[in-house]
Amino acid sequence: MNPQERSHHPGLIPTDDTVLTRESWKIFQIMAEFVEGFERLARIKPSVSLFGSARIAPENPLYKLAEEVALQLSNAGFAVVSGGGPGIMEAANKGAYQGKSLSIGLNIQLPHEQNANEYQDISLGFRHFFSRKVMFVKYASAYVVLPGGFGTLDELAEILTLVQTGKTRRIPIVLVHRPFWTGLLDWFRDVLVAQGTIDADDLQLMQVVDTAEEVVTAIFDHYEARGFEPSHEERAKQLDL
Repeated sequence: MNPQERSHHPGLIPTDDTVLTRESWKIFQIMAEFVEGFERLARIKPSVSLFGSARIAPENPLYKLAEEVALQLSNAGFAVVSGGGPGIMEAANKGAYQGKSLSIGLNIQLPHEQNANEYQDISLGFRHFFSRKVMFVKYASAYVVLPGGFGTLDELAEILTLVQTGKTRRIPIVLVHRPFWTGLLDWFRDVLVAQGTIDADDLQLMQVVDTAEEVVTAIFDHYEARGFEPSHEERAKQLDL
């Protein structure tokens, strides 16, 4: 079938040139997000990516917990990277902003919820979730995950998948606030492990804590026998991420 015939094929939907041009130029917009992210984050080491719900109000104890976690991480020498929005993200940036290290926000343009908070030393803007997620992973020495919704669970599943499959290096994945996470972890064990869709050892990729002090201790314990810098093999993985 030649191109003329294919254009009238019933299985193909005609697309005007304007749409095709817009799709092609979209590639450069995506490239720009990656380039800016790489250039601005590559030298910020070590850093911790911190996640949680945008819907948590400042008077909620979880907001205060996130703020304290970020403050202690910042004073321990970690730049703190959050999603840049309200709720737990704001608490993370606020705590880091009050500490000794950088507070970084990876902001996403959304129809609802996402307004950049004011506690960011470095603020990056993204249109695309996938490029933003690469930035959360690529330079992180640890993932700290507080209670959240679909977006938080998406970020947790992303890092678990990448570590499990060997596409990125093993880093601490710390879940904060045991009452929130216990039911999910029980389901992982009782259903996923039981059905053979994950291995029992995969549960060891995560640990659950309740306090800011425990978060910092868990991260330092992981790196006790080695430095925060990736090994040569780990750098190769990160380049292919």
